[in-house]
Amino acid sequence: MDRQVIAHCDIDAFYASVELLRHPEYKGKPLVVAGTGPRAVVTTASYEARKFGIDSAMPAARARSLCPHAIFIPPDHAHYREKSQEVWALVRERVPRFQQVGIDEAYLDITEFDKPMRMLRELVADVEDRTGMVVSIGVGPSKLVAKTVSASFKPRALKALSREDACAVFSDKPTRIIQGVGPKTAERLAVLGAHTVGDLQLMDEAVLVAHFGETWGPYIQRRAWFHDESRVTAPGPAKSRSNETTFDEDVSDHAELEATLVRLTEGLCEGLSRKDIRGRNIAIKVRLDDWTTVTRARTIDGRTNDPQVVLPVVLELFRAYAPARPVRLLGVRLAAFEEQPPREPSPQLELPLASSG
Repeated sequence: MDRQVIAHCDIDAFYASVELLRHPEYKGKPLVVAGTGPRAVVTTASYEARKFGIDSAMPAARARSLCPHAIFIPPDHAHYREKSQEVWALVRERVPRFQQVGIDEAYLDITEFDKPMRMLRELVADVEDRTGMVVSIGVGPSKLVAKTVSASFKPRALKALSREDACAVFSDKPTRIIQGVGPKTAERLAVLGAHTVGDLQLMDEAVLVAHFGETWGPYIQRRAWFHDESRVTAPGPAKSRSNETTFDEDVSDHAELEATLVRLTEGLCEGLSRKDIRGRNIAIKVRLDDWTTVTRARTIDGRTNDPQVVLPVVLELFRAYAPARPVRLLGVRLAAFEEQPPREPSPQLELPLASSG
């Protein structure tokens, strides 16, 4: 594969940082962005709040118990989208090979730049000066290295590692640091004696194959050696849109799960409505505590983005499945979009047929 230089950009504590621009009096204080309802979860927390153990997707009630003196602000998603667009527009001006993967994350292909680190340093300074947002950047020969670096050295990260350096630097870190290794996989690896990235690097591949299969076993070991050949690509037209959340702790209470589905559906429909996108296929995604993942879907007659139409279907699908085990992830998806708006009829077709008599 040709040499490539990839940068992963991640806006530090994005939602909290946006709020601090509007409320500078909260700077240096523990700030939590979370809904106000009894089932609300944390959207994000400032670094001061994270010191108390508060993190994204945690129930807001738990966050309040961990840090009673924290400042809680309800999320303003429309404002966050505006700020996100402002940041990434500046990035696109400098780096055309760009792939946004979240409201606060993007990959850049900077292979063609003669002095990429200087360019990135200037970019970070420009973004902070013009938007108030601080972008952490990890650089490496692949997306995997770049993202691991940015996540590990933020806030205000600007660091580059080769694949070989990444193998050494992260060798003593838990296997969970590797993208693709989830909590359950990490637990299974620990049972086999692989607690760290270095342990996984040195494991007998035959053992991994025996426990994870011929595809997944070698794959996660290659990830431990930071092999990754994926490219920075601009996403094509979306075939579906989804909204999901992973709970900090597995949830068994169906009332709490339904409340989460309400929030996810409303958020999904709001985003689709803003872009005037409608779909006919409504689906839910449920991941249980044992990582069993189930989807249930239904196709309705007409395309919609109306939560009053989508939500009853979502709840019916969930109640029909009625998970018997605790749930770790919930998601809602809308698909079967209308590819193009219907074209206006040709004026000729609107003319009445001439009588032949």
